[in-house]
Amino acid sequence: MKALKIVGIVIAVLLLIVIVLPFLINVNSFRPKLESALTEALGREVKVGNLSLSILSGSVSAEDLSIADDPAFSKDSFIRAKSLKVGVEVMPLIFSKALHVTDITLDKPEIALLRDASGKWNFSSLGSKSEAPKPASTSSTPDLSVSKLDVKDGRLSVNRANSSIKPHVYDNVDISVRDFSPKSQFPFTITANLPAGGTTKLEGKAGPINSADVSASPIEAQISVKGLDLIASGFVDPSTGIAGVADFDGTLNSDGHVLRTSGTLKAAKLKLAVKGTPATQPVGVKYATDFDLQKQSGTLTQGDVSLGKALAKLTGTYQSQGESTILNMKLNADGMPVDDLQAMLPALGIILPSGSKLQGGTLSVNVGITGPVDKLVIVGPIRLSQTKLAGFNLSSKMSAISALSGSQSGSDTSIQNLSTDARVAPEGVRTQNINLTIPALGTVTGNGTISPAGGLDYKMNASLSGGAVTGLTQLAGIGGKGGSIPFFIQGTTSDPRFVPDVQGMVGSQLKGGLGGALGGLTGGKSPAGNSAVDALGGLFGKKKKQ
Repeated sequence: MKALKIVGIVIAVLLLIVIVLPFLINVNSFRPKLESALTEALGREVKVGNLSLSILSGSVSAEDLSIADDPAFSKDSFIRAKSLKVGVEVMPLIFSKALHVTDITLDKPEIALLRDASGKWNFSSLGSKSEAPKPASTSSTPDLSVSKLDVKDGRLSVNRANSSIKPHVYDNVDISVRDFSPKSQFPFTITANLPAGGTTKLEGKAGPINSADVSASPIEAQISVKGLDLIASGFVDPSTGIAGVADFDGTLNSDGHVLRTSGTLKAAKLKLAVKGTPATQPVGVKYATDFDLQKQSGTLTQGDVSLGKALAKLTGTYQSQGESTILNMKLNADGMPVDDLQAMLPALGIILPSGSKLQGGTLSVNVGITGPVDKLVIVGPIRLSQTKLAGFNLSSKMSAISALSGSQSGSDTSIQNLSTDARVAPEGVRTQNINLTIPALGTVTGNGTISPAGGLDYKMNASLSGGAVTGLTQLAGIGGKGGSIPFFIQGTTSDPRFVPDVQGMVGSQLKGGLGGALGGLTGGKSPAGNSAVDALGGLFGKKKKQ
C-alpha cells in the first residue's frame, strides 16, 4: 500500500508540473528568437503569432505564421498558415530555457508559387542570406535542421508573376520531410489533389540545398500523376488548342544544372488543334528529355507516340522564352496503319467529307515542327498508300469525268497512292506537288490551300487512264499520255465541290479536234472554242468559270 501511495504521489506531482509549467514558463519570450532564427535561415521576414506550450506533446504552437515573398515577385506572403506547431526538447526548455527545435508542422498553409518571364521561381531565393555571418548574440539560436518537417492539408496556387490571370490551385497538399538539413540530402514525399480532379505523388531525395537558387538543388524522385487535366492544371495554354486528361509515371533527376526526366504518359480525350475534337482512343507516349535549368532549354531524346499499332517518333529541342515555349522538332512515322489513326483525325482538326472515313492502308510522314507552341508550323512530305475513302465516290463528285468515262460506280474511292508536300500553319494548310493515284480513274495532280475555317482552294489536273478513257475522252484526245482535265476543288473539307476549269481545257487541248467535235454536237451555232466551253460545262453540271 505504501508503494502505491508513493506512485500516486509521483503521478500527482508530474500532473501538477504538466499543468503548472506552461504558466511558469513564458514561452512567448522565445518568439523573437524563433522569428529571428527562421528569418535568418530562410532569408525572408518570418512572423509568428502568440505561442503556447504543451509539455505532454513537447511542442510549442503558434496561432499564425507568415513568410514574406521575394519582393521582386510580390508584396504578399509567400506562405501563410493559421497554425504552426514546433516540436522542442522539453528538458533544455525547462531547466536552461534553451529552445531546441526537433520538428515543424504547418497546418493548412496557403503557398503561392510565382514564375517570372525568365523562368525563375519566387522560391528560388529562399535561404539566400543564410550564408551571412551570424551575430554573436544569435549564436545559440537553432538552424533549420530538424528531424521532421511536415505540411498538412495545404493549398498551393501557381501563377505567373505580375499577372491578372486566375492561378491554378492544388488542394490537400501534404509534404513530409525527414532528417532535414540544408547541408545534406534528405528524403521527402509530396502528395496533392490536382485542379479539376486527379492526384499526384512525388517521392524521393533532395539536397543539399543550393543557397543561391533553391530551384537548382539536386533532386532524384519518382513521380506518379493520375487524371491530370492539361488545361486546368496550367501545363498547357488554352490558346494552343491542346487539351486532354493524362496519367503519367516516371522519374526525374537533377544535379542542379540539368534536369533529366523520363517516363510514360497515357492521354485520353486528347485534342491537338483549336478546331479539333477529343480523340476517342487514348494516346501513349514514352519519352526522355534533358532540360538545362540555366538556359531554360531542353532536348527531347525520345518521344515514341503510339495509337494502337501506329507509332511515330518525335525528337528535337525546345526553348522557354518568357511565357511561350519554342519548338524545333522532327516527327517521323513510316507505315502507320490508317485504321488505328482514324480516331486521331478529329483531334488534329482534320475533317473528311461528310459521311466518309478512311479504311485500310498506311500513312507515312516526315515533318519538321517549329515555332511557338500556340503558332506551330509543320512542314514536310506526307504519303498515304493503299487505302480507301469509304462513303465518298470521287468519280461521282466529278461529274464531267464520270460522264466522259462512264466510271461512276459504288460509294467509295480506292486510293493507291496520295503524296504531297504539306505546310500546316495558323494561317491554314498549303499542299503542293499533290499526286493522287485512283485505279478506277487515273492520276490527279495539283496544288492548293485549306483555310483555317476549312475552305478549299485547289487547282488540279486529272489524267485519265485505263477504263476511264472511253467515249468522249477518246474523241477529245484526253487521257492516256499527255492528256488531262483541269478542274478546281472549292467548298469546304466536309462538303467539297468540283468545278471545271473550262478556260484551262480550251487553252490546252480543246481548241483542236474536240472543239470541232463538240461544235458538231451543239449544232455549230457558236465558234468551236465556245462550243467546247459550253459542252464541257454542261458535263460538269456547272456554269463555266467567269
